[in-house]
Amino acid sequence: MRRLKKYAYVRVSSIDQNEARQLVEMLQLGIERENIYLDKQSGKDFNRPNYMALVKKLKKGDLLYVKSIDRLGRNYKDIQEQWRILTKEMEVDVVVIDMPLLDTRTYKDLMGTFIADLVLQVLSFVAQSERENIKKSQEEGIRVAKLNGVRFGRPTKDAPGEFPELVKKWEQGKIKAGNVNK
Repeated sequence: MRRLKKYAYVRVSSIDQNEARQLVEMLQLGIERENIYLDKQSGKDFNRPNYMALVKKLKKGDLLYVKSIDRLGRNYKDIQEQWRILTKEMEVDVVVIDMPLLDTRTYKDLMGTFIADLVLQVLSFVAQSERENIKKSQEEGIRVAKLNGVRFGRPTKDAPGEFPELVKKWEQGKIKAGNVNK
């Protein structure tokens, strides 16, 4: 008989964010390092390589830990769908560490399932709302920065003085783009 396994999913939104806090908590729960899956990208959808690898690895009866529901994702509809796939189709138990009501091992009766579903809906809504607010704030900040003369992207570089002459030679086929300096 197959021994049930414990897994963890850790996510931070970008490469420069630190996942150490989540990793330490998962290791303290006794989850083996090779069973901790980490993605460093947005939670806007579930097209994340390590999340998809984790889902392929999970088997009926396994246990999946996530620190908080927003580490799983930040899209209301997608969180609901993934939760359904994990808990109903795959029959995996899920524990959301910072929300004890979202522990599918504990609340398996009708009332517990109802409460967990309500809590999941509220937290999924909050996660998506936070994502939308962050995006809106970023857009507003960029707009204000541009109004104040801040330029984004790579700095412009002035073309060399002989540029028009070089373009004309290139158009005439006298030179190729790769041998301008030769």
